[in-house]
Amino acid sequence: MEPDLFTAAAEDRQEKDPSSSPLAVRMRPRTLDEVVGQQHLLKPGSPLRRLVGEGAGGPAGASSVILWGPPGIGKTTLAYVVSQATQKRFVELSAITAGVKEVRAVIEGARRAAGGYGKETVLFLDEIHRFSKAQQDSLLPAVENRWVTLIAATTENPYFSIISPLLSRSLLLTLEPLTDDDLSALMKRALEEERGLGGAVTLSAEAEAHLLRIAGGDARRALTALEAGAGSAIAKGEEEITLETVEEAVDRAAVRYDRDGDQHYDVASALIKSIRGSDVDAALHYLARMIDAGEDPRFIARRLMISASEDIGLADPTALPLAVAAAQAVAMIGFPEAALTLSHATIALALAPKSNTATTAIGAALADVRAELAGSVPTHLRDGHYKGAAKLGHAVGYVYPHDVPGAIAAQQYAPDEIHGKRYYEPTRYGAEARYADVVEKVRERLRGS
Repeated sequence: MEPDLFTAAAEDRQEKDPSSSPLAVRMRPRTLDEVVGQQHLLKPGSPLRRLVGEGAGGPAGASSVILWGPPGIGKTTLAYVVSQATQKRFVELSAITAGVKEVRAVIEGARRAAGGYGKETVLFLDEIHRFSKAQQDSLLPAVENRWVTLIAATTENPYFSIISPLLSRSLLLTLEPLTDDDLSALMKRALEEERGLGGAVTLSAEAEAHLLRIAGGDARRALTALEAGAGSAIAKGEEEITLETVEEAVDRAAVRYDRDGDQHYDVASALIKSIRGSDVDAALHYLARMIDAGEDPRFIARRLMISASEDIGLADPTALPLAVAAAQAVAMIGFPEAALTLSHATIALALAPKSNTATTAIGAALADVRAELAGSVPTHLRDGHYKGAAKLGHAVGYVYPHDVPGAIAAQQYAPDEIHGKRYYEPTRYGAEARYADVVEKVRERLRGS
């Protein structure tokens, strides 16, 4: 780290009075062995262990890495551990406040450190997805020439938010959501260790279950809520943090909902069945239960996208784009605002006309394929772009639909084994009524009628 005078003063104050720092900060792991979760990234010889100098010998140096995952699961924590454990020069920037000027200053400092006294530099860049293409481009020479070893953190899909040249020069490490067991271990450590709550209070099973629900897999949120509950219990002279104390401290009632048990699947099922049944009020009730219990908003959005095709389909062709847009918005904004987007999508899907023909059509087609009714592709449909294809009869006799009136040519497309089979049987609900009229006319034209 290269802190300024104000940062150094703040760190000195926290060192003298640890309680001035939030519990989540005090409980940051000091070594990779203390990290909870992400064990798939911490095996011997892993990129992160090589960054701290473990097994760093030999001709292969440590690689730049991109840490991808939702908030609160350890991206910044891993970078912090590296900063504490590595013997290398460590510099931290945030893409929220930094720009090309700051990046170039770090790179120039890294080149001087390497040339002057052989000190390698690790650059931690948080929220890298907020950098523009030009700003990300400024990192390329330093990463490629290994003037710096980059640790970049992002909550956005890196294949969309990070430029390809930077991705190709780095290792992409995907962080997995923290489990309830991970969070329980973290809270137990915080309750017992001196740098945490030092055994001042205990935690009831009901209170722990509630903290896990409202944490939603976010370690920072879990420790913040635990600290609030502990403060409330101590203020009341109680030795145990109870469910009632936690509810008072975080101002949220305990909703009966287990994110990994029957309630998780029962409430999710009830949400989708209420949408399928067009009961908008019931759907909103189940949505509210999931939101209030701390369900991952991306899980809800995925269920809505499935519902749009499974139960609405072509009766309202706008349903799927709406659900996809909602999922993208949820990923970008997160809670609490994402609740509005999920409500928007739920209401629209519940009130849309319903059709399950997309579901039944692909089900019937898959059943035939799995029954080995695949058959050979008709020769006139096969690829004819390579030398010798015509001698094999490939593409010979194919009629280009745009060359005939109506752009529908009377020719066979399906293999002989299923020629004439009908998988799609449209309803006359909503917009699908138009498809019901069109599909019969198209089938007649294909038969040459």
